[in-house]
Amino acid sequence: MGKPTRITNRLRELRFHSQEMTQAELAQRVGVTRQTIIAIEQGKYSPSLEVAFQIAAVFGVPLEEAFQYPKA
Repeated sequence: MGKPTRITNRLRELRFHSQEMTQAELAQRVGVTRQTIIAIEQGKYSPSLEVAFQIAAVFGVPLEEAFQYPKA
């Protein structure tokens, strides 16, 4: 894939606190592949805005709680 993104995320932590949801379960609920979730978690891929909102909605958290972008 392309260069690493500056966007960070808490997906692994959120999955753990959601009854240890698997990457495959999250991918199915959002409508992407497990490989996409892996790449997002590892910071190798930035999700589209729509996918980011869908992921946050799965966990019932605001977008800013699931994804962060450094200010500087």
